[in-house]
Amino acid sequence: MAGNVKSMVEDICMNTVENSGYELVDLEFRKEHQGWVLRVFIDHPEGIGLDDCEKVSKALSSELDKDDPIPHKYVLEVSSPGLDRPLKNDKDFERFSGHRIKIKTYTPFEGKKTIKGSLVGLEDNNIIVLLDNEEKKIPRSQVSTVRLIPEY
Repeated sequence: MAGNVKSMVEDICMNTVENSGYELVDLEFRKEHQGWVLRVFIDHPEGIGLDDCEKVSKALSSELDKDDPIPHKYVLEVSSPGLDRPLKNDKDFERFSGHRIKIKTYTPFEGKKTIKGSLVGLEDNNIIVLLDNEEKKIPRSQVSTVRLIPEY
């Protein structure tokens, strides 16, 4: 998706999801075997059900059809981010402080590319994680993904 189109789609999704009372966790636009898919992940403190996804999907369809920023055919999917949701923005790192996380890095951090520990928070663009009773600061620039580890 070209930069301007991507920006327009992100803005439409952000505004529509928030105006519907939900949080936009992530979105992806990718070509898959059935064609192009715009996948929108939403969350809510009380959780996400099918009715929530349907409500947001209808609102998004209407807004995307009105502005029509995507120049070709695509399928819109709205879903929850799952129990292992990604942590992407500063607000996520505050909200999920104390939770167990799995960090994947681009290059090894202290000999590992996958790190599991308890999230302490974010400081000076470093993710602070508790590993073996010791706080470690992992530069965000080294991190490819951060996901919650589901607790059952």
